[in-house]
Amino acid sequence: MGRASGEQWSIRSDGHEAVVVEVGGGLRTYTVDGVPLVDGYGEDELCPAYAGAVLAPWPNRIRDGRYVFGGTSHRLPLTEPERHNAIHGLVVWARWRATKTTVDTVTVEYDMPSQPGYPWALALATTWQVGPDGLRASHTVTNVDTSPCPFGFSVHPYLLAGAPVPEVHLRVPARTRLLLDGRLLPIGAAKVAGTEYDFTQPRPIGSLQLDVAFGDVIRDENGHSEVTLTTADGRGVAVWADGSFGWWQIFTGDTLPGERHRRSVAVEPMTCPPDAFRSGKDLITLEPGQAWHGTWGIRPLR
Repeated sequence: MGRASGEQWSIRSDGHEAVVVEVGGGLRTYTVDGVPLVDGYGEDELCPAYAGAVLAPWPNRIRDGRYVFGGTSHRLPLTEPERHNAIHGLVVWARWRATKTTVDTVTVEYDMPSQPGYPWALALATTWQVGPDGLRASHTVTNVDTSPCPFGFSVHPYLLAGAPVPEVHLRVPARTRLLLDGRLLPIGAAKVAGTEYDFTQPRPIGSLQLDVAFGDVIRDENGHSEVTLTTADGRGVAVWADGSFGWWQIFTGDTLPGERHRRSVAVEPMTCPPDAFRSGKDLITLEPGQAWHGTWGIRPLR
């Protein structure tokens, strides 16, 4: 019998080791000197709660799975039926193929066919690499169809900082957060300054439960931004993203069952907020033949 996550591709360098999987083309494990930085899963386990998954052609949720693009209405399968939403794109359960492998690098690709609800074909490629500075993922997504298509992208790693979630010091470089309804869909936005959601300086998560998109990102001189999860002495892990990503979703795992409940923190760089196919907020339109590129990574803080 085959493994639930399919073929495994291990990459390693300077004490950094990661495993990328065939099913979903995502990140199953990442360790530094044997210490896990991501909350992964077993090779015979179905990817739990989108751990390490690539999310395309949209991240997060679309209300009722319905949207209009180019004057035409579309309806996606409701992959989060309990909230009546379409969630996290169309490539999580697809089989990707490795097109290039070295000791420290693997490139995986998937040709996504047009389908009901999203009638455009895409070519997706990710190069995963580890080295002394950490793990790096470079993504390219190309519209190989004959008409423009709507597009958004994210990834979904769960991070381990070496302390229980309430004791983790979180920093999120963002000035606003989205306000959500009971279906975790946006109904507005608010500034974080002076509120319990202000993590522009590192502070403990405490009892706060987060499943929130943060926007108006504060960038460095290169246009990058970085979320950090640290212990009181400053050790931990950082997730950085280039200028292609303008949103951060932070999820403290409070709704996850069993041992994964509030065990780690999902830190998701996103190109757009939830429900962007309907709102149009930061939605990317890929013209025929056009490619989108984005890069992000994880690095240990010692």
